[in-house]
Amino acid sequence: MSGHNKWSTIKRKKGALDAKRSKEFSRIIKEITVAVKEGGADPDGNPRLRLAINNAKGVNMPKDNITRAITKAEKDPENLMELTFEGYGPGGIAIFIECLTDNNNRTVSAIRSMFTKKGGNLGTNGSLAFLFDRKGVFTISHDKAKLDDIELDLIDAGAQDIDSADEVFTVTTAMEDFGRMNKKLEELNIEVENASLQRVPNDTKTLDVPTALKVLRMVDDFEDNDDVQNVYHNLEITDEVAEAMDND
Repeated sequence: MSGHNKWSTIKRKKGALDAKRSKEFSRIIKEITVAVKEGGADPDGNPRLRLAINNAKGVNMPKDNITRAITKAEKDPENLMELTFEGYGPGGIAIFIECLTDNNNRTVSAIRSMFTKKGGNLGTNGSLAFLFDRKGVFTISHDKAKLDDIELDLIDAGAQDIDSADEVFTVTTAMEDFGRMNKKLEELNIEVENASLQRVPNDTKTLDVPTALKVLRMVDDFEDNDDVQNVYHNLEITDEVAEAMDND
């Protein structure tokens, strides 16, 4: 198995990780809050919380921050709602947004405004669902495991694709195999950088460089919103677009 498709490169790489760290921490703290509210504060009996803690470790969130987030969620949990938005950006690129918010009206207004200002169109829920498949995605550092040693175990646990690039390899499963893969990695004592259910496009669309950059700037704006957890799209990142991103 190898990364014969390019979906794993669709989400734009960030150059300045420090600038995004507070946003990443905030996103995970919200996930911890929802996990504790749903299943309690004991990670041993709460798979969603255990997963959120693993993801927190993957972005180097300090242990004290994780503990405080769990304690706060247990004693005084925020009333967070899960919202999704679907629409089109410049060039007809499909954009799917997942949010966690404590103010429905604020989030709806902000997302609608960004679509309008950036030359996009907000659609109705479900209008783009057919363009994306929900898949389990696991990112593992080469420092944590050697692919040759565990590849057969991963395939047995439901791996559909294994893509090795840079300092990590990415394992993709069907949505229904997410829990099985997570359990297998725990059995193998492999700590993942990140594990989540993501919306993977069935196909990608190529645009000219200027239009592609408009889409990526729009994605950045969405991701900078405090209520936004994840943004998915079906823009193909060509070599030309990747080079322009580095110079943008």
